[in-house]
Amino acid sequence: MSWFQMITTLFVVAMTVGASNAQLSATFYAKTCPNVSTIVRNVLQQAQQNDIWIFPKLVRLHFHDCFVHGCDASLLLNGTDSEKTATPNLSTDGYAVIDDIKTALEKACPLGGGPRWKVPLGRRDSRTAHREGTGTIPTGHESLANIATLFRSMGFDSTDLVALSGVHTFGRARCAAFMDRLYNFNNVSGKTDPTLNATYANALKQLCPKGGDVTSLIDLDEQTSLTFDNNYFLNLQNRRGLLQTDQELFSTNGAETVAIVNRFARSQSQFFSRFAKAMIKMGNINPLIGTNGEIRLDCKKTN
Repeated sequence: MSWFQMITTLFVVAMTVGASNAQLSATFYAKTCPNVSTIVRNVLQQAQQNDIWIFPKLVRLHFHDCFVHGCDASLLLNGTDSEKTATPNLSTDGYAVIDDIKTALEKACPLGGGPRWKVPLGRRDSRTAHREGTGTIPTGHESLANIATLFRSMGFDSTDLVALSGVHTFGRARCAAFMDRLYNFNNVSGKTDPTLNATYANALKQLCPKGGDVTSLIDLDEQTSLTFDNNYFLNLQNRRGLLQTDQELFSTNGAETVAIVNRFARSQSQFFSRFAKAMIKMGNINPLIGTNGEIRLDCKKTN
């Protein structure tokens, strides 16, 4: 069963257990594993009791997999060329929960707080990792122009970009992801990013002191970091976006993303609707279907 569906079960419980169909469908496994939703939901609920941050971790894995040669679970593979060991993925986590979901689903169906949406099913798993392609994963330091170009190359428009960025309404980031904004903005020693709220910047300097532990984790949303809501966009309006790539959506003069941020800040329902559509679009980046790829018995290695 494909890892991609396991990740998208963050909000919609779904699965892939492999078949030869050449189409993706929300009802792909209605007959072969009709109780998949309950199975996956139970594992996720248990995982959340053990780790309150597991949902943002899983969404991040989904994003990092899809942006490298499509949503084919290549990120899960171990080995000398594993994508896990590439720099953008060194801080990823949540793999054990994927294994737990896989085990529970295989046992039941053996074969080789946020928005909800129907996920087209039927994806298969890659037989190879694509470590060389991890350079397409955006960092938190890029300009809006660069990240918009990257997203367009993946088939996303500006509304998709803003909506998907809204996933930073929950989760955390390492100090290393934004310390340049505090102490070395635009490679100027001692300069703080002028788009960063001064009070917020001072608070962040206390949490991430110069010369301190760059692996310390800071809430992406200082108020509702465990809730999937539209508070992220309110933060941007108040110049309290943690990552440069986030704040530039609102602070870049003349950018069309500014109006979109304002719209999502006013309406959580509009944000949820567009986020769901963008997640479906992301899940459809070059999926392996039909007889391509395989259905792994163990998520970490090929059959």
